[in-house]
Amino acid sequence: MVAVADQDNGPKVRPETTFSTVASLWPYMWPADRPDLKRRVAVALSVLVAAKVITVLIPYTYKWATDALVTPDADDANAVGLAALVTVPVMLVVAYGVGRIMMNVFNNLRDALFAKVGQHAVRQLAYKTFVHMHALSLRYHLQRRTGGLSRIIERGTRGIEIIVRFTILNTAPTAIEFVLAAVIIAYQFSLIYLVVIAATVVLYTWFTVKASNWRIKIRRAMNESDTDANAKAIDSLLNFETVKYFGNEKMEAGRFDRAMEGYEASAIRIWTSLAWLNIGQIVIFTTGMTICMAMSAAAVLRGEQTIGDFVLINALLMQLSIPLNFIGFVYREIKQGLIDIEAMFSLLDVPPEIADRPDATTLIVNGGAVKFENVDFHYDAERSILKGVTFEVPAGRTVAIVGPSGAGKSTISRLLFRFYDVTGGRITINGQDVRDVTQVSLRAAIGMVPQDTVLFNDTIAYNIRYGRLGATDGEVREAAATSQIAGFIDGLPDGYETEVGERGLKLSGGEKQRVAIARTVLKAPPILILDEATSALDIHTEREIQAALDRVATGRTSVVIAHRLSTVVHADEIIVLDEGRIVERGRHEDLLAESGLYASMWNRQREAAEAEERLREVEETDEQGFVHKPHSRQPEPAE
Repeated sequence: MVAVADQDNGPKVRPETTFSTVASLWPYMWPADRPDLKRRVAVALSVLVAAKVITVLIPYTYKWATDALVTPDADDANAVGLAALVTVPVMLVVAYGVGRIMMNVFNNLRDALFAKVGQHAVRQLAYKTFVHMHALSLRYHLQRRTGGLSRIIERGTRGIEIIVRFTILNTAPTAIEFVLAAVIIAYQFSLIYLVVIAATVVLYTWFTVKASNWRIKIRRAMNESDTDANAKAIDSLLNFETVKYFGNEKMEAGRFDRAMEGYEASAIRIWTSLAWLNIGQIVIFTTGMTICMAMSAAAVLRGEQTIGDFVLINALLMQLSIPLNFIGFVYREIKQGLIDIEAMFSLLDVPPEIADRPDATTLIVNGGAVKFENVDFHYDAERSILKGVTFEVPAGRTVAIVGPSGAGKSTISRLLFRFYDVTGGRITINGQDVRDVTQVSLRAAIGMVPQDTVLFNDTIAYNIRYGRLGATDGEVREAAATSQIAGFIDGLPDGYETEVGERGLKLSGGEKQRVAIARTVLKAPPILILDEATSALDIHTEREIQAALDRVATGRTSVVIAHRLSTVVHADEIIVLDEGRIVERGRHEDLLAESGLYASMWNRQREAAEAEERLREVEETDEQGFVHKPHSRQPEPAE
């Protein structure tokens, strides 16, 4: 008999968690708030039991039909009549066919009834996992590979369906079928037949479990290679442009192929082990069946049994082979499903690093004054990022934070959004510690325009409306106009329904930034964070974007984290960070007068900007209309 190939597995399941995993699944298989699903389970189980009873009775019709077809004596034929002798076997054969039809109808009816229960469990657990992933900290997501995480969820949802379906619909009914078959064999034949069959079942089950455990170890290795290959593929595709920039397609293909090499080796072992499993199962079961049939044949020759009894034992054993083979399949599937689900449950067991306190209140924003009070922070205890940072952003004012790379500027925005909690000091908004308010209310009050804007692979309208999901089309257009992108959108063939591509790659950097600004305008938050929002843009585009940002920041409490100092010259206060400490603070003119770090940074950037401006003027004034780039070698004309 042929065993079914295993499903994918996830990380290793710990033996002590198997029962807890099943217990954790039980509320989804028997949902307390869904009496309709409970009724479906009850009806499905009733239908299933009926199918099993019919299954073990079908061989009897086969026996009776065989005995009726044995050539009768002439005296018997004269006594009952030829018509009766023909009618009885035909009716028994019809009964055999009807029984098989009913058995299959009930089995399929069971699957149809239970489909809604199984899919409800899959949906609920998948939803719970998805919500939990978004509740986990930024630190967790920065440490995990997106491809590997998606694989865990994919396998987990498939494992849920396997466990829910097999534990309720197959395991218990298969046991019922064994018990019924054992009773019939002991009654119809003798205990010696039952002993042989029981020994066959025990040996078959032991061998199947041993072989399946061996194969599961192989599959774990295969899954690790599969996860690694998938993660590498997704990582490479997400960085498609970078791969092209450096011409490293061959290297990326090599990394992927090396990961697939491990998968290939494990897959070969899986299929080879499956062949050995099938061979062992066939040898064990066929040996037991042969012994029973030999005993029955001898009994027929002695006149102790009829030909129908010989056919009955064969039919019972062949009927028994189906659930017996299914035991191996169910064991492997449940074991593998538990491994897959364990990985998902392990994910659900990861506690969110940032969680609302039980007594957390809703943030009350009255103007939106932000205050950092002696804030310390580190990602790693051995490397401090912020050291005693204290500053205040009065309501409606703009404070800029500047400094060299690695000074801790962007960390300030992450702390204000509470992606991390401070390790010392506190951050308040209108006097309320951000750790004492709900994350939902905190983040609803803050708008962000980041340096690297990543858009959803959807339409421009969808990405703008993401700032406020209930916004009307008119409000979306108004936000686009405020961010100076409405004209560009109107000029597109599909307008606001234009697809932006993966991460917004179909748009330029400036266009993506304008969409991000429009999204924030639509959100209309009282507090605004501009995290190096123009540092990746050229000077000309920066000036256009900066004008839009200035318009959005009017009347809002704004924290501007800047690399280009030209964007913060009009800030109410400029704070200069260096190695996590505030080393200078004041207005633009005052800081220049101090001739310190800020003045040094300003002078370097001004010289670079002037050089860039001169180069652009040279390019634009070529009298023949060709772009002339000094210090660059022009391509030679083709021959």
